[in-house]
Amino acid sequence: SSDAPHRHPAHDRFGILLLRAKGHGVPLSPLENIRRWEDIPFFPNPKEEAAYWLAHQLDPALMKSSLSRSEGQDSTSITLRMDPRMLSRLKRLAAQRYLNYQSMMKQWLAERLEKEIPGS
Repeated sequence: SSDAPHRHPAHDRFGILLLRAKGHGVPLSPLENIRRWEDIPFFPNPKEEAAYWLAHQLDPALMKSSLSRSEGQDSTSITLRMDPRMLSRLKRLAAQRYLNYQSMMKQWLAERLEKEIPGS
């Protein structure tokens, strides 16, 4: 009906978006950018992970660096020997982040190459 109040987000006089929780305006805090995958902690349960992501977001540069850069080239298989304990730690860390351990290792190598040779 025409008597219904508008459901648009409320802003204060400085243009800060306000959330209405039980009639009280709460300013939205800017989200903290996560710039490295290693900065994401292990979450013991989904509730703590959800609370974390309410205050954090992935940095756009990190998201961009995560995109595949195949540039039309096929992948080349390699053999890499490593300590079994290190491999176990890598697999456990990747599982905590819901990633394939080989993909995580390739991402780490790509990030390090970008740091060593910008624009590579």
